[in-house]
Amino acid sequence: MTERDTPNTARVDLRITLAILVTITLEAVAGLLWIGAAAQRLDALEQQNVRTSPISERMARLETEMIALRTTLVRIETRLDRKEDR
Repeated sequence: MTERDTPNTARVDLRITLAILVTITLEAVAGLLWIGAAAQRLDALEQQNVRTSPISERMARLETEMIALRTTLVRIETRLDRKEDR
């Protein structure tokens, strides 16, 4: 190896080191952007959940009432059928 090869090798090593640092920096920035977007989507879903939670509870109550009404209706229809059979 001559002295002439040494500066070129140092220059190539510096370029490789710089390229690695730039790549790592860009990947870190991309990762932070992705994390920020994911956090924003999560916040939006949480807000939507807060808005729809009372509606879900009301729907569950209405469903329970409908089941009770159907049971009552079946009981009434059964009584009516018995009276018609007599």
